[in-house]
Amino acid sequence: MERAVPHTAPLGQMEVFQALQRLHMTIFSQSFSPCGKFLASGNNCGQIAIFSLSAALSSEAKEESKKPIVTFQAHDGPVYSMVSTDRHLFSAGDGEVKAWLWAEILKKGCKELWCRQPPYRTSLEVPEINALLLVPKENSLILAGGDCQLHTMDLETGTFTRALRGHTDYIHCLALRDRNPEVLSGGEDGAVRLWDLRMAKEVQTIEVYKHEECSRPHNGRWIGCLATDSDWMVCGGGPALTLWHLRSSTPTTIFPMWAPQKHVTFYQDLILSAGQGPCVNQWQLSGELKAQVPGSSPGLLSLSLNQQPSAPECKVLTAAGNSCRVDVFTNLGYRAFSLSF
Repeated sequence: MERAVPHTAPLGQMEVFQALQRLHMTIFSQSFSPCGKFLASGNNCGQIAIFSLSAALSSEAKEESKKPIVTFQAHDGPVYSMVSTDRHLFSAGDGEVKAWLWAEILKKGCKELWCRQPPYRTSLEVPEINALLLVPKENSLILAGGDCQLHTMDLETGTFTRALRGHTDYIHCLALRDRNPEVLSGGEDGAVRLWDLRMAKEVQTIEVYKHEECSRPHNGRWIGCLATDSDWMVCGGGPALTLWHLRSSTPTTIFPMWAPQKHVTFYQDLILSAGQGPCVNQWQLSGELKAQVPGSSPGLLSLSLNQQPSAPECKVLTAAGNSCRVDVFTNLGYRAFSLSF
C-alpha cells in the first residue's frame, strides 16, 4: 500500500514523493457528476480527483484548467469503482463502499456521508470491490468483487438485502438489463452469469472460454469487461472480444483484437473497447474495426461517456488507465487533450 508523506515533510521531499506517485499511478475508475460538468477519477493511491470539464473545454482554458479542482483521500487502498446518482457519488475500495454528496464535494467539503461493508463470511476477509452497479428501479446498489458474490444494498436504508452466489472466482464486471431487471456478471472463472433480481437467482450461464471460436488459452479464461443492449451482450478479457445473442446463448461476432480488453460499451451503432495498449477501438457490429484512436496511457482500464442532457457542451468520451492522465475525446476521431492528477 502506498503511504502518504507526513505534512511536516520538507517541501522538496513532498514534491519528489508526488512526482513518484504520479509516475506509478493507475486510474481505475471514473464517474461524471449529475450536472455533467465535472468528472471524478479514482486512482491506486485511494485518491479521488474532481476535474471541471466546463473549465477544461472552455475556449479560454489554460493548463491549470486541466488539473483537479479538488483531490481528496477516499480509501486506504485503490478506488476500484465509482458510480453517481443525482445527488451521490459512490466509491468502492478494499472491502468497503462509501457515499459522498456531490454538492459537498464541489464546495470542497470532502467528508464521507457513510461507509458500508458487505457481510463477508469471515471478519478477516477484506476482498476488493471491483464493480458497482446502480439498479434505479429497485433504488439499490450492487457490489461485486473478490468474495465471488453479488451483494445488493438498499439505498434507502443502507442495509444489504441479498447475496447472489454462483461465481467460483473473483468478479470483475457487472452490467444491467434495465427492462427486466436482470444483471450480468463476469469474472475470473470465465463465466458470464445472468441473474434475475426479482427471483434472486441465476437464470443463465455462458462459459465463454468453452466456445472454440472465442477461446484463447494463452490469455486465460477470465472475463474482464461486458456490456449489454437489450438481447445483446459484448464481453472480453482472456477470451476474444465477442458479441453474443443472449436469448440463444450464441456468439455472433468475434472481434479481431488479440490484446485482452478491459472495458467495453455500446455507443450508437458502434462498440467501443479498450485494454492493453493506448488505443480506444471503434468496432462495427459486424466485426469490422472502424478506427483505433491513440491516447496518452500505455494501457486503458476504463472508458466513460458523458451524455448528460443538461450539459451538451460537455458531451465527451474519457479514457484512463496506466498513467496519471485522463484522455478527453470531444469526438471519437481524436484525443482533444488530457486531464492530469
